[in-house]
Amino acid sequence: MTVDHDSDDRTDDRAEDRIDGRAEDCADERAAAEQIDRTLALLWRQRSAPSEPARGRRPTLTVGQIVCAAIAVADADGLVATSMHRVAKELGAGTMTLYTYVPGKTELVDLMVDDVLVERRLPSPGQPRAGDWRAQIRLYSERTREAHRRHPWLREMSRVRPALGPGQLAGQEYVLSTVDGLGLAPRETVAAANSITAYVDANAALEAESIHLERSTGQSNDSWWDQRSSFWGKYFDLTAHPAMNRAWLGGGFDQGAGEQAAEAYEFGLDRLLDGIELRVTRCRGPERER
Repeated sequence: MTVDHDSDDRTDDRAEDRIDGRAEDCADERAAAEQIDRTLALLWRQRSAPSEPARGRRPTLTVGQIVCAAIAVADADGLVATSMHRVAKELGAGTMTLYTYVPGKTELVDLMVDDVLVERRLPSPGQPRAGDWRAQIRLYSERTREAHRRHPWLREMSRVRPALGPGQLAGQEYVLSTVDGLGLAPRETVAAANSITAYVDANAALEAESIHLERSTGQSNDSWWDQRSSFWGKYFDLTAHPAMNRAWLGGGFDQGAGEQAAEAYEFGLDRLLDGIELRVTRCRGPERER
């Protein structure tokens, strides 16, 4: 009987490869977990217990100063320009110095976004609120849109995987607590809150994009459309777009781009809140009959 030593060697190699692969996966998972922990610690740094003062030379910067400088750069020149080198230059510090406070640009951007969301200053639990629930939602709407106007780079940030910081959670808590007392079932309450934040945040991002385009090109949106006015005479097919033509003839497009966008936003938000209110009324119907 012959022994296939080569086959045994190949089996051993495959086993070693699997072990090495699992070890690499575990190392990657540990590194990712450590990065998440560092980011969360920075986001919630104001709530962290004060540490013992370190010996040696005192820090020359704070995380807050770095974040403020980064926001100023992004406001002026966009998120692409907000490198660690550029922020360090604005602070009069060395680039490597910043890495002793913030691990990298990814974490820095998370901190920037959350600081900007904190600026909305939404009422926290226990603080007085003005008006009914619809007025309270409008406060969220106005302050979120204003944050995007001041910081147009917010439009680039993910709303699917947000930074879990105080500003993000304060917004979610505010909207959820506003609809929490309407009498909807828990899942419907969450759905109502999510639909409101999705609508407001998405439209705030669109408005921020409009602001960014006008600033970066030096051309207003109305001027952009005016330059393309020949399109309607040369290429627009009335038979293929009868609804658009009827709206045009009826004055539906009489406003400028900005006015149309503002009116569409208000119309959509009102109808969304009307729908939630109708659902609440229907849920309360049987109670009234009893």
